[in-house]
This record gives sequence, structure tokens and C-alpha cells, in this order.
Amino acid sequence: MNQTFSYKQLFNFTYQVFLKMGCNEEHAILATRVLLSADMRGVDSHGVARLSGYVRLWEAKRINARPNIKIVHETPSTATVDGDAGLGLVVAPFAMQVAIEKAEKAGTGWVAVKNSNHFGIAGYHAMMALEHNMIGIAMTNASAIVAPTFSVERMLGTNPIAVAIPAHDEPPFVADFATTTASNGKLEILQRKNEDAPDGWVQNLNGESTTNANALKEGGALLPLGGDKEHGSHKGYALGSIVDIFSAVLGGASYGPWTPPFPAYVPVPENMPGAGLGHFFGAMRVDAFRPLEEFEEHMDNWIKRFRSAKPAPGYDKVLIPGDVEREMETIRSKDGIPLFDSVVKELNGVGEKMGVGLLSNEADKI
Repeated sequence: MNQTFSYKQLFNFTYQVFLKMGCNEEHAILATRVLLSADMRGVDSHGVARLSGYVRLWEAKRINARPNIKIVHETPSTATVDGDAGLGLVVAPFAMQVAIEKAEKAGTGWVAVKNSNHFGIAGYHAMMALEHNMIGIAMTNASAIVAPTFSVERMLGTNPIAVAIPAHDEPPFVADFATTTASNGKLEILQRKNEDAPDGWVQNLNGESTTNANALKEGGALLPLGGDKEHGSHKGYALGSIVDIFSAVLGGASYGPWTPPFPAYVPVPENMPGAGLGHFFGAMRVDAFRPLEEFEEHMDNWIKRFRSAKPAPGYDKVLIPGDVEREMETIRSKDGIPLFDSVVKELNGVGEKMGVGLLSNEADKI
């Protein structure tokens, strides 16, 4: 069963929780916006369902609610940011803004981040560049729950990549995807629904393919994009590795099996070779390559042509990356955001713990 709440209700509740954690008002508002952008776009695995996880990390003193986020190394077009163990929901927009400012001056901007935490959906940060007529790129490493091709050992995270590209009359192209066959959040949704996982999502403790949605809890692992070697898992493994290196090795965050886990109850790996979680961001000014108007005209043409591609039997139309999320945002703006009963129960627990009334109807001050 689902319960539906308005954006305003969820915003007020989440904002109050972040304030209770000790965030200042600016950071509490920003963190709430980033988190709820996932729910609005239909990425339920990365929205308010994650709020209790952030609270537990804060209780474990792994999240600093008042971080001193700063640039620790830079050139005209690059920078490395130390997130001071802050919420990734706050650290990531800071770093993406630095990339945008670099691009405004140099044509492109590239920023690596260390000492951060889970940053929500990658798409939010990549889309920040669209407001500046830029192409945005965002990626992050994550808890090591993925086995490389031919391995039974967890070495990588779901390590998502997002790319946002502006158009003119058409909506922007926004690709946001994990480098695994499915994200851990989707597996968690199946667990809440007590359903099996599709073939190719996970393997058991012995490295054998399984449909058990609880395989990770039993020592198994998620699989790279492709599922197995015959379906190209070595390519998903390579993509996840690239994200890990760009996000962590390049900027000085922890990488591979030493990446700090999101669940607060999982011990932090010993002898970590870097600081915290890592992200990587890029911003590219379109007019650094060709006139903006020409580019947007051809992006419109690209999008229209792909939309007009003949659909395969059983399908109504061909979609452009970002279509599904954009349509969901329109629906949820009107009809509200559905939450599983189990998520509502968990949020109730957070509210009781933090002294916040769950989804209060009191007028929102934001």
C-alpha cells in the first residue's frame, strides 16, 4: 500500500529534520531540495526514503552538519574540493557551482571532491549547468556492493553517471544511470514489496546468479551493467571503474573496497587510502565549441529525429533520456508523491526521534 503526500508536506518535514541535525537554514533548504528532486522525478530509491540513512550517519558522527567546504587545490579550469564530511546533498552543489564558474571563464570546468557523503541523484547536479547554457556532468563512487566481472568480492559501488545537455525548443537531454544493471535503491524497493529481483541483477555469496532480492544482506553482490560476460558486464565493470577513479583516486577520496558504506551500521573499512566519499563534476560552455544557437538548433533536430524513430512492436514511441523523469515530475506536481507504508513508518520513527511532527499540515515557511 502507498500513501500520497504533497511536495510541501514532505519538504517541511525533511527541512525540519535537517535543521534538527544541526544544518544551518541555507544547507537544510538545499539538502531538502536535492533529496526531494529524486521523489519528484520518480527516483524513489534516492528521495525521502534515504532520509533515515542520513540521520543514522549523522548519529554515527560520519556526517558533519556544519561543514567548512573549501577548495584545496585549483587551476583556471580545475579544482579539488574538501567536503569536510558534510552532507553530499550540500557538498555536491557547491562543487558543481565551482565547475560552472570555472567554465564561464575557461570554457570548461572540472571539479573532484573528497571527504563527502551520499549526494542524492546525480542528475540534479548535472542539470545545474543547464541554467547556464552548459553541458553538465556528475558522477560519484558509492558503497562497495558490486562484484567486478568474474569476482565474488565486492569492490565497486553502483557508481552513477549523469549528463545533462541543453536544447532550444525541445526539453534537455538528461541521462542519469547507475553503472550496475540496477541500483541498490531499486533492490531495496523490491525488498519492501517482497518481490524477486530480475535475472542479472545480483549474485549470491558464491558468485552464482540469483533472483533473491535480499542477496546483498546474505553476502552476495550487485552485478555490473550487463549482468554477465556474455551480456557485456565487463563494459559495466569498466564504466564503474572509470567513475571510481575519476571520483575518488583523482581527488583523494577513498576508492574501491575502501569506500565508506552508506549504512551506518556497516563498519568503516580499516586503513582507508583516502578521505570519505568522492564525486566528480564537469561543466562545458557550449559556445566554447560552436555558437550556442547552432548547437541548440541541431540538438532540437537530434531529439526530434530520435523521437520519430519507428517504435518496435509493443511500444508506442521512442523515448529520449530524461522523458520518463520529466513526465513523472509533471504528474507528481499535480497528484503528490506516493510513499510505501514501510517508508512512512520509518519516517515516523525519524520524526519521533528528532522531535519533528510527521508531515505537518502547518503552513510551510519556505
